[in-house]
Amino acid sequence: MTDKNEITESEEAQVINLSQVGVENVKAELVRMHQSLAQEIQSEDVELSQSASLEINAREVKTHQSALAMVQADEVTMQNSAAGAARAETMSINGQAGLVVAGSVEFGNAYAGVVAGREIRGERIESIILLSRKVEGNVSTVIDTRGALIAGLVGGLFAGIMLLLGRMLFGKK
Repeated sequence: MTDKNEITESEEAQVINLSQVGVENVKAELVRMHQSLAQEIQSEDVELSQSASLEINAREVKTHQSALAMVQADEVTMQNSAAGAARAETMSINGQAGLVVAGSVEFGNAYAGVVAGREIRGERIESIILLSRKVEGNVSTVIDTRGALIAGLVGGLFAGIMLLLGRMLFGKK
C-alpha cells in the first residue's frame, strides 16, 4: 500500500481516483476509491468500493462493500456496507448502521441501532430504536416511538422516586 498524507484539488484534477492506498485527507469534486483507506474526505461526490473512511462530508455518497465511521451528506446510498453514524436528507441502506438521522430513509435488508427520520420505508428493517412519523414496511424494533416515550416516562418517574427516597433517608435533619 502506498502512503500519501494529503491529496487536494490543487495537486490533482477535480477527479481523484484512489486504488489500494491509504491517505489522511482527500479534497476534490469527485472522489473514487477502490480498496483504499481515507481518514477524511471532503467532496461533492464520493464513490467507495471495498474501502473505508473515518469521516465523509459530501453532497452525494455511494458505497459498495465499504465501512464508514461518520458520514454527512445530502444523499447516501449504501450497498452491503456499514456505517457508524450517518446524517443525510435522503438515505438508502442495504447493510448495517449504528446511528441514522435522515429526512427520508429507504432500507433494503438492513440492521440499524438507532434510526430517526421523517419517512422510513423498507422491505425488512431491524433496529433497536426507531423514531419516525411515517413508517412503511416490515419493521422489527426493540423500541419504537411509542415505546421510547413510555420508557422515558417510566425512567423519569423511577429516577424521581429514587431521588425523593434518597433525600428522605440521607437528607439533613
